This record gives sequence, structure tokens and C-alpha cells, in this order.
Amino acid sequence: MKKGEKTRRRIVERAAGVFNTRGYFGSSMKDLTRETGLEKGGIYNHFVSKEEIALEAFDYAASLMRARFEAALVGRDGSLDRLFAIVDVLGGLVGDPPVPGGCPVLNTAVEADDTHPALKKRAQEAMTGWLRLVGSIVKEGIRNGEIRTGTDPRETASVVVATLEGAVMMSRLCDEPAHMVRAVDHLKEHLKSIASESERSGA
Repeated sequence: MKKGEKTRRRIVERAAGVFNTRGYFGSSMKDLTRETGLEKGGIYNHFVSKEEIALEAFDYAASLMRARFEAALVGRDGSLDRLFAIVDVLGGLVGDPPVPGGCPVLNTAVEADDTHPALKKRAQEAMTGWLRLVGSIVKEGIRNGEIRTGTDPRETASVVVATLEGAVMMSRLCDEPAHMVRAVDHLKEHLKSIASESERSGA
């Protein structure tokens, strides 16, 4: 990697935590220069605007989440086990977010909903990816006879992701991780309930 590419990547990595903690509108160039150790001109040698930095910073944070999902699914063969792995990744956002500030998708979605269409679109795309991931595992489980026929993959994905993202918000807002612990435990029981009879009996 060339020096310029390394510098650009460093800016993105450092900026991700700034934007995720302070938000797009709450982050200033002064914040970015302090975090990156570069002068304003040095940053603008690599980016044309604050918006460009924010979009790439979000993409970087989202890529860290994708990597966590991929790593968690390695060696997980059963559909229920794979769903538990997804639940655990999202459950870990309270104590161990991929960048400082918590869940980047949740934070961006809340701030950008009515104020920044480009960032909102990025958050929508990331969330859609999570929903599709859960839905695809459910579909595969139905095909393999591991999950009950008639289970709605889209509904299951919505319940899993919405429950955990809500638990992230409540845990951070109330400074009480127990909200996430309860959500994870409840979801795992729910997912066990949609397993096929043969799967639940250990056949």
C-alpha cells in the first residue's frame, strides 16, 4: 500500500469513531484534525469534503460488522447455531462496538433519517444486508428441515434485528447492559421455538 493510500485509510479509520460518537453534524474538521494528527489541508489532500469522509468512514465501520458476522459463522453448520452466532454478534455491540460510540448503523440511522439522505441510504443498505443474512439462514433451515415449515424468514429477520438494535439503544441510554442480556436470552428461546421437531429432539 502506497503512503497516500495508508494516510487515506488512517483518516477513514480515525474518522469513523469521531462520526459514530459525535454524529455527522456534531463533528467538526477540528475534531478530525485532532483525531488524525493531520492539518486540515492534509485531510483535504485526500478528500474533497467532510461528507466524503463521513461516507467512507461509515462504509469502513459497516465492513467491520460484516467481518464480525463472517468470522462468527465460520464452522457453524446448523441453521439454529448460525442464527445464535448472529444474535451474539449483535448482542456484543453494547460492550464491544466495532468503532467507538456504539452501533454505527443505529447511530447513523437515527441522525441521518431526516437530515442526510446519502448517509441514510448507506445505513439502509447495511441494515438490509443484516436482514437478508438472517432471512437467508432461516430459508436454508427450512429447506434442510431444521426450521419449521411455515416460518416467515422476513418476519424472523425483522424480529431478530429490531429486538437487538432496540436493546443496544436501551442499554446505552440507561447505562444498563442487562437490557441486551435479556434480549439475547429471549431471542434464543424464540429461535429454539421455530426449530423443527426433529431438530429440537436432537435427531
